[in-house]
Amino acid sequence: MERPLTAHFTFGSIDVMSLFITCPVADVQRATAFYTALGWTLDAEMSDHGVSCFAIAPEQYVMLGSREVYASVGGTEDLVGGPHTPSKVTVSFDLPSRAAVDEIVERAGAAGGRVGDTDDYPFMYQRQFDDPDGYHYSPFWMKPDADPTA
Repeated sequence: MERPLTAHFTFGSIDVMSLFITCPVADVQRATAFYTALGWTLDAEMSDHGVSCFAIAPEQYVMLGSREVYASVGGTEDLVGGPHTPSKVTVSFDLPSRAAVDEIVERAGAAGGRVGDTDDYPFMYQRQFDDPDGYHYSPFWMKPDADPTA
């Protein structure tokens, strides 16, 4: 059975697809401490001295690898930016409440992350933070019964 991804594409017969967001980091131990402080779960079976893997939702993971490990996989030597290179992606994820958004952003700031803007739209509450390596996150909460066109 094929299930549509959009009106134009289908995604074969795969029932579940795992998502891995892989980020090169300057210091795996520092990055591990930061993401642990966010309350995310370290997957010890998929981690070692050069890589930490965090389960952020069922079948969704953030992999934090040393710059050396990251560059050694798949010929990515030229893609490894430095900590002062702006993130080229924003990782957005929904949370169950406004308080949950505030809590994770406050944890990020307390753990050494940079806290960014807050956007309070009629239909959505959203905040921003960067981890110590410059990766940009944007947790949000969709307000129930709000008109998304407001």
